Amino acid sequence: MELKALLLDEKAMERTFTRISHEIIEKNKGTEDLILIGIKRRGVPLAKRIADMIRDIEGNEITVASVDIALYRDDLTLIQSEPIVNSNEIKIDITNKKVILVDDVLYTGRTARAAIEAVIDCGRPKMIQLAVLIDRGHREIPIRADYVGKNVPTSKNEMISVKVKEIDDKDSVSIYELGI
Repeated sequence: MELKALLLDEKAMERTFTRISHEIIEKNKGTEDLILIGIKRRGVPLAKRIADMIRDIEGNEITVASVDIALYRDDLTLIQSEPIVNSNEIKIDITNKKVILVDDVLYTGRTARAAIEAVIDCGRPKMIQLAVLIDRGHREIPIRADYVGKNVPTSKNEMISVKVKEIDDKDSVSIYELGI
């Protein structure tokens, strides 16, 4: 794997979260009935950061939950024979709420589809929106993000690596060329 470029450093990521936070507030005409749900793993700290920024801008606390999509994946048999079941941390009523799913990278759309199914299994939200830090294209199902930090057209032999302080001790987004 060879590093091609650093796409976002810590400051660029912070600016991106600030912009996404403002876009969420504007599109939803405020923060009423808003819930952010991070898709495990890196979507969770990203959702918390966006919620903190929205709180700083609007003065309102935003509920943050997480969702584990392991059992909702359509490629379970390709991953492992016995799935590891982790619980969703959606312990709140999402009925008639505006749910915003947050993830680090949007690629084929299968993770987002699985997260939507997991959310719907927990209740009937008013709407579901999707916020991603990076959209790299190559959709296999018709999913698009409502909020995108950065569009990065990629080839299939490239990989996007998102690092967040909460998990990786640093913030960055890089693109790598995979060895063929």
